[in-house]
Amino acid sequence: MGQDSILLFDGECNLCNGSVDFVIRRDKKRKFRFSALQSPAGARLRRSLAVPPQVDSLVLIEDGVAYIRSSAALRVARSLNMPWPLLWVFILVPRVVRDAVYDWIARNRTIWFGKRDACRVSTAEERSRFIEH
Repeated sequence: MGQDSILLFDGECNLCNGSVDFVIRRDKKRKFRFSALQSPAGARLRRSLAVPPQVDSLVLIEDGVAYIRSSAALRVARSLNMPWPLLWVFILVPRVVRDAVYDWIARNRTIWFGKRDACRVSTAEERSRFIEH
């Protein structure tokens, strides 16, 4: 994975924000930078990589390529500390099946986990890892 791995996330979704916290705690090599989809930087990255507007959860950008849905989630897991890279085995499951499960969770995420009134605010120590403008 290159130096430019960026994880775009729904800044108003509690599950997505929890996922960012999860990644930050397990990304000891600091491979990932983050940006809310709703931020100016997130919107700019989406446009530049032609990410469809209906994609509203996680987007992983690696070496200038945007990965969405289950492919993004599995690529992130693969880059974290053990045992999370073991989830990469699910890449063998046909994408249509993986994405159906991912889409079901994504459709229900705000019902199950709630929604914030505003995007996540990074802490002082996290600030260098977030792209906001």
